[in-house]
Amino acid sequence: MKQNNKIIIHFFGLLLLFNGGFMLLAALLSFMYSDGATNQLVLSGISVLVIGFLAMIFTKNHSKEMTKRQGYIVVAFGWVVMALSGTLPYILTGSITNFTNAFFETISGYTTTGASILTDIEVLPKGVLFWRSLTHWIGGMGIIVLAIAILPLLGIGGMQLFAAEAPGPSTDKLHPRITDTAKRLWLIYVGYTAAETLFLKLAGMSFFDALNHSMSTLSTGGFSTKNDSLAHWNDSPMIQYIVVFFMFLAGTNFVLSYFGFKGNFSKIFKDEEFKLYAKFIIVFSVISAFVVYYNSAFSMSSSFDHPMVFGAVEAAFRHGLFQVVAIVTTTGFVSADFTIWPHFLVVFFFGLMFLGGSSGSTSGGVKVVRHLVLIRNGFLEFKRALHPNAVLPVRYNAKSISGEIVFNVLGFFMLYMLSFIVGALGFSFIGLDFESAIGVAASSLGNVGPALGEFGPAQNFHQMPLMGKWWGSFLMLIGRLELFTVLILLTPFFWRKS
Repeated sequence: MKQNNKIIIHFFGLLLLFNGGFMLLAALLSFMYSDGATNQLVLSGISVLVIGFLAMIFTKNHSKEMTKRQGYIVVAFGWVVMALSGTLPYILTGSITNFTNAFFETISGYTTTGASILTDIEVLPKGVLFWRSLTHWIGGMGIIVLAIAILPLLGIGGMQLFAAEAPGPSTDKLHPRITDTAKRLWLIYVGYTAAETLFLKLAGMSFFDALNHSMSTLSTGGFSTKNDSLAHWNDSPMIQYIVVFFMFLAGTNFVLSYFGFKGNFSKIFKDEEFKLYAKFIIVFSVISAFVVYYNSAFSMSSSFDHPMVFGAVEAAFRHGLFQVVAIVTTTGFVSADFTIWPHFLVVFFFGLMFLGGSSGSTSGGVKVVRHLVLIRNGFLEFKRALHPNAVLPVRYNAKSISGEIVFNVLGFFMLYMLSFIVGALGFSFIGLDFESAIGVAASSLGNVGPALGEFGPAQNFHQMPLMGKWWGSFLMLIGRLELFTVLILLTPFFWRKS
């Protein structure tokens, strides 16, 4: 059957309208702060709006039905379209003049990775910094989910898109209509962002810094308005605890937040993924804080010019907790350069890059529920070896999981590890040392941000070779869209006529 490409172009036009509108929002903030970048941001927004408008006008006679194949194309290439258009504010303002660098920064924003090529963030115009945080915020819940909330206005069904975009192995719908689900998720997302902004402002941040860090937190992105990231506020523990709390929420399934607001707390505390997620955070934070406290010779943030020795239990606990939550949720904020901590913690945090937050959250990584299924299936293999004729299904939330889902999880994990190995080989091929290659591969694929070696928390990705930035951009994209959505486009059978 011949594909109707008009609906794909039409949807790209819709995405560009969203992007252009957010650029004008950044221009408005730029005007309010008189940072000198207003005209360029307005030009960026209008240019993207015009292209998007023309794309929608010329494809207005598109099909009203979107196939699953078209859904995958729209999701995968939609992110590329967003990233390409999102480079304009950087290039036109002169904040980033090199296109490769601008694309890397933009795709890092939309995929909520937080890896940056900028060497001095604080000199940028506030409008550009706000746009940088907006790319996180848009990508956090997914521009696709945002868009399908209004697709009924266009007469297009959006279930295919939600299935391809929604993070995690399953999508627990809040409402029978998928568009209503998207609206509820975005309402929670906006509400959390506003709440964190308020709390950070009350804790001592400026409104601008509070707003930007809230957008980065809820998207589990990690872009900051300060060169030192959250280490800039090492003397303000309350600010860091607030960020930790909202990072934890952002790494939790947003569906559970909905149930919490409805007063159905039993649904939350009975959820096995949430319980394991919380246990991981607690246990790993205690381990990290213990090692930090008993290695008081290490400076908490020597690379950030915030000298601080592990003297107090509270400081050790806070920094250990902060880094564990930041890496598990793949937010990537840093309160210290953890690569100068004891080698045990460096390896420990590297392992946490493969964990990820909950399904249905804005986190990247493998996701806790997949680890839960893998662990339970692994233990059941021992029982099956002793009782080969027994029927022993994997159970999750008191329900049996079909073999198809178990195979999907196993397949995903194998593909994830294979992608990591190939990713690391790619980085080593272009000249990165072993530690840097495996660190950047794990960080990019898991959308974490800070890596190891030459690309740790105290450094950035500016010195990454040209090909490394494009390779890293690809890994960030497939990691954000959970591998299958992008990699399926590389298979020959996907493009065969059915």
